[in-house]
Amino acid sequence: MSCLRPLQRSLHTLFFIAVCAVSTGAIGQIQLKTTAAAGSSSVVTPHVRAELVAQAPDGVGPGKPLWLGLSITHQPEWHTYWKNPGDSGLPTQLEWQLPAGIDAGEVAWPVPRKIPLGNLANYGYEGTVLLPVPMTVSPAFNPGPLAKEATFQLKASWLVCRQECIPEEGSFTLQLPLQGTTALHAAAFDAAAAAHPRDLPALGGSSAQVEGDAVLLRVAGLPPAPMPVVLAHGGQGWRAELPVPGGWPAVAALKGMSPALEAALKANAANAAAPAAPAAATPAPLGTWLAALAGALLGGLILNLMPCVFPVLAIKVVGFARHAQNQRAHRIGGLAYTAGVVLSFLLLGALMLGLRTAGEAVGWGFQLQSPAVVASLAALFMLIGLNLAGVFEFGRMLPSSLAGLQARHPVLDAFLTGVLAVAVASPCTAPFMGASLGLTATLPAGQALSIFAALGLGLALPYLLASWLPAFARLLPRPGAWMDTLRRLLAFPMFATVVWLVWVLGQQSGINGAAALLALLVALSMAVWALTLRGATRAVLAPLSIAACAWLVWLWGPKIIELESTPMAAASAPSGVAGVTSWQPWRPGLADELVAQGRPVFVDYTAAWCVTCQYNKNTTLASAAVLQDFATKNVALLRADWTRRDPAITAALAQLGRSGVPVYVLHAPGKAPVVFSEILGESELRAAVAAL
Repeated sequence: MSCLRPLQRSLHTLFFIAVCAVSTGAIGQIQLKTTAAAGSSSVVTPHVRAELVAQAPDGVGPGKPLWLGLSITHQPEWHTYWKNPGDSGLPTQLEWQLPAGIDAGEVAWPVPRKIPLGNLANYGYEGTVLLPVPMTVSPAFNPGPLAKEATFQLKASWLVCRQECIPEEGSFTLQLPLQGTTALHAAAFDAAAAAHPRDLPALGGSSAQVEGDAVLLRVAGLPPAPMPVVLAHGGQGWRAELPVPGGWPAVAALKGMSPALEAALKANAANAAAPAAPAAATPAPLGTWLAALAGALLGGLILNLMPCVFPVLAIKVVGFARHAQNQRAHRIGGLAYTAGVVLSFLLLGALMLGLRTAGEAVGWGFQLQSPAVVASLAALFMLIGLNLAGVFEFGRMLPSSLAGLQARHPVLDAFLTGVLAVAVASPCTAPFMGASLGLTATLPAGQALSIFAALGLGLALPYLLASWLPAFARLLPRPGAWMDTLRRLLAFPMFATVVWLVWVLGQQSGINGAAALLALLVALSMAVWALTLRGATRAVLAPLSIAACAWLVWLWGPKIIELESTPMAAASAPSGVAGVTSWQPWRPGLADELVAQGRPVFVDYTAAWCVTCQYNKNTTLASAAVLQDFATKNVALLRADWTRRDPAITAALAQLGRSGVPVYVLHAPGKAPVVFSEILGESELRAAVAAL
C-alpha cells in the first residue's frame, strides 16, 4: 500500500500547477484580443462579417494596378444597400486614410438586387458582396528605401436591415507588401468587375419623359446628360445618362431621414468606442432546462469512455483497490472525488461565461487554444509519468511535513484527483454534451452553471456509486504486489498523453515550438532525477540541472507560446478514391456561397487538442466509402480548425447552438442543415449524403 502514497502526495503539487496553467490561458486569451483589435482587417458583428481586402498583382508602386475593397458577408435574410438605396436605407460609406501619393477613386458598385418591402422598393446586397475601389499610385508615393509594406486604413459605416435596421461601423487596417503579388482575393475582384454596370454604346433615341406621375424612359444606348440610370436584368447591369426634354417639373424639397433612423445613427456614433453590451440572458422554460440537465448528465457519463480521460481514471481505480477493505474511507473518498469534479466544472464554466461577458469569443476547451496551457499540461503529465515509473518519489524530495500530507488528509487527496480528472477531460466533447453546453450561452448564470454541475456529476457518478456499493468493493482484488506493477504500467498512458500535447503544440507554435517543449521536458526530467540523488552528487548536479532548466525556460519559453504566423493547411483527401476533392480551409460565408451555387457542403469543425475529433478524422472521415459518396454527390469538404483561437469559428458554432468541437454539419440547397453526433457514425453520414 505504501507504493501508492507518493503518487497520491504528488496531486497536491500538481493541482497548483494545473490552476496556474488555466490562469495563464485566460490571460493569454485577453491579450490576444487586445492585440488583434488594434489593427485588424476584419470586423464581425451579429449580422455581417466585413473585411478589407486588396488586389495588387504587381505589388504597390507608381503606375501599378491596385484595388482595395470592402467585402461584406451578410447573415441569412440580412442586407445592406446600394449607392441609391431606393425608398429607404442608406448606402455604405467608406472613409480612407492612405499613404501619401495614393488616392482612392469612387466605389465601383456592383449591380444590386431589388429588395421589395410592401409597396416600397429598396436596392442592395445579400449574401457576400465586394465593394471595390480603384487606387491611383502616383510618382509622389515614396515609402522610403527600407520600407517593405504600405499600410491602408479604412473607416466604414453601413446600415444592415432585415425587418429591423441596425447602423454599424468598423475600422480596418491592412498592410500590403510593396514587392511581390497580393492576389488572394483575385476571384472576388474579377466577379465584382463582371457585376459592375457596363456603359451602353453611344446610340441616339434615349430619353426620359415625364408623363403625369410616371417617368417614361427610352433607352437606345446614348449617354448624354442629364439623367443617370442603371438598368439591371438577370444579374447584369447597364449604365446610361438620359436627356429629359422639357426639363423636370418643380417638386417639393426632399425630406430627411426618418427621426427613428436619425436617432439610431446618432446613438451608434456616440457608442462607437464603447464595447457592445451582451445580450440579456433569458431563462429557459422548465422543460428545456431539465432536458439540458439530462443531456449534460448523460454526456458526463459518456465522457468517462473518452480516451483523454483514461489515464486519470485508471489511477482512480487503483485508489479504489487501496480502500476496498475500508468501506468508510471508500465512501468518503468517492464523495470528495465527486466534489472535486463538480467544483472544477463549476469554476471552469464560470470562467468561460465570465470571458464571454467580457467580450471574449470562447467555447468549451478554450484553454487548450493557449500554447502556455498546453505546455504546462505536458510538463504536468511528464511529472506524473516519471512518478508512476518510479524515477522519483515525493517522499524523498519534500520535507517530512509535506511528505506525510496525504496520509493526514486523504479527503483532500481524493478531491484533488477529481480536479486532475477535469483538467484532462475538458478538451473532450461527448455525445449529448454539445447541445447542453451550447445552450449555456443564452441562459442566466444560475441555469448555465447548473448545466456545468450536471456535467461534472455525470463524470463522477460511476465512481461515486461504486464507492457506496459494497458489492463493487468485494469485486476488487486485495492490495498486493500487482498494484506496484500496475502503477508502473500506468506511466505509459501518461507519456502518451505528453506525446499528444506536444503534437497539439506543434499545430499552434510550429515545429520549432514543439522541439523547444521537448527539450524543456528533457531538462525537467533531468532536474527531477538529480533531486533524487544523495550526498555530494546531489549537491553538485541538482543546482546545475535546476539552473539549466530555468535558463532554458527563459530562453525557449517565448518560442513555445508564440503562435506560428502561417496556419496549418487543410488536409487533402487520401489517394485511391476516384473523384474526391481535397479538404478546403473554412472561412465565414464560404459554405453559403457554395450552397448558393447548388453544391452540397460538409463542414468539419475540429481542433488538434480534441481527441474525439482525431478519432473521427481517422475512422469515419477517412473511410473510402464515405469519401466516394462525397465525390459522387459533389460535396464540398470544408475544415474549420479551432486549434487556435478563432472568433469567427466560435461565432459559427454558436449559430449552430454548440459551444465546442467536434461538430459536423451537412448543408444542402433548399434543405435545413443536418448536425451529426459528436461520435460520427459512418452509416448515419452515408445515409444523409445519399438523401441529397
